[in-house]
Amino acid sequence: MAALGRDFDGIVAANALVAVDDEHDPEGGTTAFERAHVAALMEQAREHLGDLDLALQRVELGTYGRCEACGGTIPPERLEIRPAATTCVSCAEPSLRRPRRAAH
Repeated sequence: MAALGRDFDGIVAANALVAVDDEHDPEGGTTAFERAHVAALMEQAREHLGDLDLALQRVELGTYGRCEACGGTIPPERLEIRPAATTCVSCAEPSLRRPRRAAH
C-alpha cells in the first residue's frame, strides 16, 4: 500500500510540473491511465487487507477454514493460496453452485 501510494503521489507530482492542456497534451491520456491504474491497485489492496482482517476474526472465533456456504472444511491447500477464502472449492466454483430459486 505504501509503495502504491508513493507511485500515485509521484504521478500526480510529475503531472503538476507540466502545463496541462488535455486537448493537446500527448501524455495526458497516459498520465490519466497510470493514475487510474494505480488508484485501482490501491483499492484492490485495501479490499484484500479487509478480507484478511475478516479472516483473522474467523480465526479468533474458531470458524476459519470452514466454508460459509456448506459448512464443510476448506482444504489447507486452498487456504495457503487464498488465506481469506470463505468457501470451499466446490462452493466457490460458479458452474457447481446451485441455481437460486426466483422469489414468487
